[in-house]
Amino acid sequence: MKRVKHWQDAVNAVLGAWLVVSPWVLGYQNVVVAMVSTMAIGALLIASSLEAMQVPQAWEEWLDAGLGALLMMTPALLGFDAVAPALQNALVTGGLVTALAIWVLVTDDEFAASWERIQS
Repeated sequence: MKRVKHWQDAVNAVLGAWLVVSPWVLGYQNVVVAMVSTMAIGALLIASSLEAMQVPQAWEEWLDAGLGALLMMTPALLGFDAVAPALQNALVTGGLVTALAIWVLVTDDEFAASWERIQS
């Protein structure tokens, strides 16, 4: 069994699974746009995080950070910011996903070295 390089990827996969089931747990499954967008981002996050656990690459962390940011913006962009459980879920989960992805980008020596090469 291969050892996972970044524990944050496993946590982001769990957060993705949470996003898939959260509309029913939090009771906003009848708000279709909130449910579908949350589940779609959750499914993408699961796929990205599982791939990152298999073959860690910086672009996967950037994708996760982008998905987290997108998740935080979807309530306002798609007009379900008045649905408190969906809004709070998007903000909290999106913030966690983004923070975990950035954490990996900043602390992984290989990823940080590639970032420094880009800046030079």
